Amino acid sequence: MVESKRTPVREKAKQFAKLLREDAPDYDYLRELFRHLRKELEVSAPKKTETQQASAPISIEELANFYNIIKQEGHNQSQIIIKTLLYTGIRVSELVNIFLEDIDSTKCQILIRKGVGNRERIVPFPKAFEKELTAHVKEMQLRDATYLFESSWKGPYTERGIRKMMGLYSKKAGLKENISPNSLRKFILSWLKQQGIEDAMIQPFSGLVSRESLARYDIDTPKDTSGVQSGYESIIGKLPF
Repeated sequence: MVESKRTPVREKAKQFAKLLREDAPDYDYLRELFRHLRKELEVSAPKKTETQQASAPISIEELANFYNIIKQEGHNQSQIIIKTLLYTGIRVSELVNIFLEDIDSTKCQILIRKGVGNRERIVPFPKAFEKELTAHVKEMQLRDATYLFESSWKGPYTERGIRKMMGLYSKKAGLKENISPNSLRKFILSWLKQQGIEDAMIQPFSGLVSRESLARYDIDTPKDTSGVQSGYESIIGKLPF
């Protein structure tokens, strides 16, 4: 039996592009299209090997040790970056795109403009963090900054730069595995659930499109987090930071 030759991926992509161009597909459309294609063609994701299995979640002790190292180093902006990631559970791609004007110190909320699927949402931060974050905002305004976090050469931090910084502090803390923006996000979402916060309250500010992921169904996430803020505020103060 003669094996059929596969069309090169680049050429096949061009063929798909011609078929899809009139539909003006966005990211979410393409994601769903290929999900259905995998189902139609009965293509499943390969099973992970033992070395590829997800690492164990970070413990609160590891997190405290990690943060204490940053505090000892005295780099104020790094401390605020870590606290912002931890308190809000936002993705690193969202963090680097926060504008100064997106901070609402009165309501203790941050507007996330570029979430998954370009959805906007509002995330809370604790009242105890308001003074520190507001001081940082004022400092950045004096530097004529545009973004909440910018480097010394007035450019926004990059995702790679944030990960590199966190990897450096993880090594200094003597951790076996680096703490990353994603591990902070997993920690806070899991921790909030452990504290009794229901999925229905976590979802609006988590950026997850459904409670099942909280998997795969696109729904509009509400921008109003007033129902979340009070429950969040009463719980978040238990963190030792």
